[in-house]
Amino acid sequence: MKIGVLQCDSVKAQFQGRHGNYPAMIESLFHQVAPAISFNVYDVVQGHYPDDIDECDAYITTGSKASVYDDEVWIATLQAFITRLRREEKKLIAICFGHQLVAQAFGGSVEKSDKGWGVGVHTMQVSAVRPWMEPPLKSCNVLVSHQDQVTELPLGAELIAGSPFCPNAMFQLDDATLAIQGHPEFTKPYASDLMGFRRKLLGEALYKVGVESLQNMTDELTIARWMIAFISNGQSDCNDH
Repeated sequence: MKIGVLQCDSVKAQFQGRHGNYPAMIESLFHQVAPAISFNVYDVVQGHYPDDIDECDAYITTGSKASVYDDEVWIATLQAFITRLRREEKKLIAICFGHQLVAQAFGGSVEKSDKGWGVGVHTMQVSAVRPWMEPPLKSCNVLVSHQDQVTELPLGAELIAGSPFCPNAMFQLDDATLAIQGHPEFTKPYASDLMGFRRKLLGEALYKVGVESLQNMTDELTIARWMIAFISNGQSDCNDH
């Protein structure tokens, strides 16, 4: 299986030596559960896209410091590509910024949350268990880092999981698009450094809560298995791909 990484941002230069860039984080996560998967990286901020949509079996977005409602050419171009992926029933895993862009592209709403920043480890309650969610969980913990949220799901979307802080944290659209607000690809050391960088912006109270939450267990490997099963036509045994 080959996955195309739609890179929507880069890790800050001072952190790349320790943590790598966003595509490397995704590759590292997936290779822990499916070592045979290969990746192509497309820097969509610079306008890089596959020459042929079938270069990859599926695509995945990274997060971004940008907001999906920013008036940027590259965002509009990526939204058009996401629309094409859905039209051609090409599998897409949309993370954070991508999760929000999918919602915006198909009639949902995205806004800066009046709840402020979400950082650290958050718990999503699972509201719908799909066949690709193996093993199934009633709730799952995932690292988050965002201000914007999907406040209204696109028409036809099925809510998979949410939380009081982020009600629309994970949803499925048709059989080809899976969107998640959290960052299963993040590591706790990276999340810690990112919160430290934004400490003044977050405020001491939220910073402290976010750092303390890193003591909680996270379910990124289970979420990675779900993602791979989703893009493998619902088969949960990702070792065969």
